[in-house]
Amino acid sequence: MEAAMTGKQLEFDQRIHRLSKKHAKLSRGYRATMRKDGLVVMRPQRVQSAVPAKVLLLCLVGLFAFKTFLLTSLGASAYQYRVDSLAEGTAVEKAGAWVMQVDPISERLSVQLGKFLH
Repeated sequence: MEAAMTGKQLEFDQRIHRLSKKHAKLSRGYRATMRKDGLVVMRPQRVQSAVPAKVLLLCLVGLFAFKTFLLTSLGASAYQYRVDSLAEGTAVEKAGAWVMQVDPISERLSVQLGKFLH
């Protein structure tokens, strides 16, 4: 008799756990949908990121375009000199130097742009 009670208690605890998880999801937003049988069911709304992926991608492309433009217009040695002098500054300047260091993508794009302009 006690084994049956333990099984029922376990089933009950699992159901409570599932309902708690569903409640937590629904608390972040939900939408009502109607199933084919006419029953209205609440479904959790997906949580969207504060910054869309398109914006992050656009910023990344802009950064590479800016670095490519500077690398092409200044030349590799002058660009590296400026990045090195930036790396000797404050913590913010050091972070900027790390971001602005020459990378293979910017270097390749600079070479292609240099060929196109000259």
